Amino acid sequence: MFAIIGILMVIGAVLAGFLMEKGPLLVLMQPSEFVIIAGAAIGATIAANPVRVLKKIVGGLTGILSGSKMSKKLYLDTLKMMFALFNKSRKDGLVAIEGDIEDPEKSPLFSKYPFFLKDHHIRDFVCDTLRMAVTGGASAFDLDQMMELDMETHHMSATQPVAALSATADALPGMGIVAAVLGVVITMSALGGPPEVIGHKVAAALVGTFLGILLCYGMVGPLASNMAKIVDDEHAYYHVLRVIMLSFIKGISPILAVEMGRRAIPEHVRPSFQEMEKACREKDDSVPTEVAA
Repeated sequence: MFAIIGILMVIGAVLAGFLMEKGPLLVLMQPSEFVIIAGAAIGATIAANPVRVLKKIVGGLTGILSGSKMSKKLYLDTLKMMFALFNKSRKDGLVAIEGDIEDPEKSPLFSKYPFFLKDHHIRDFVCDTLRMAVTGGASAFDLDQMMELDMETHHMSATQPVAALSATADALPGMGIVAAVLGVVITMSALGGPPEVIGHKVAAALVGTFLGILLCYGMVGPLASNMAKIVDDEHAYYHVLRVIMLSFIKGISPILAVEMGRRAIPEHVRPSFQEMEKACREKDDSVPTEVAA
């Protein structure tokens, strides 16, 4: 929602300044220029990217409206979930959580956290890592390397639509120049006409350059930047999960493992220790809870 407000402010400020200088607003209404710029930019984007990236661009743009899902509540629920899982393992052994990680959809513990089951990337990241820990065939260092590779692969995939949209934004001024050049060509063909007609055509040609620059720096560019920040928030969430799981795999107690994860949470959404401890102490029918160092 803030992205929409920001774009409206950009448009409003530009138009307000133009009107303050007694500029004729109708001169800026050049649908043909917009068709050339937007159509060429969209076509170039389609030509430069596979369908999977195009779908992610659309999904990323719609995701901007709802904002980043990595909220303080999500982190608290994640810390609580991981604590409950590790506490169960500490009491009954790693074999006790084998059923949870082998079939998370049917797990009584994970069923209490629908956000975890809904996102298959996060679910697989946790379950696949802990599955290797349960088998006992991998060291903590090896598991950390696996998680790092998984995170790098996911991050590379998540940044592709951002890079594609940024490339589109960078191309928009050039598309504006194309529209302006076409306008100059039309103007040159009308040189023998009245001065007011030539002046109108020159103004229309310059609007193409104006639209290209405005769309680049005032709309598409900021949207790409917003998408990049959402991707960074998701990457930070994976890093927190990595810290929590690695800490527990090394033999650290559940409460200290989630505390280490809490320290890795970005400051603007990081819960306090008291909030985390209170969440972990809340009764969970799926597993007996014990908060102890």
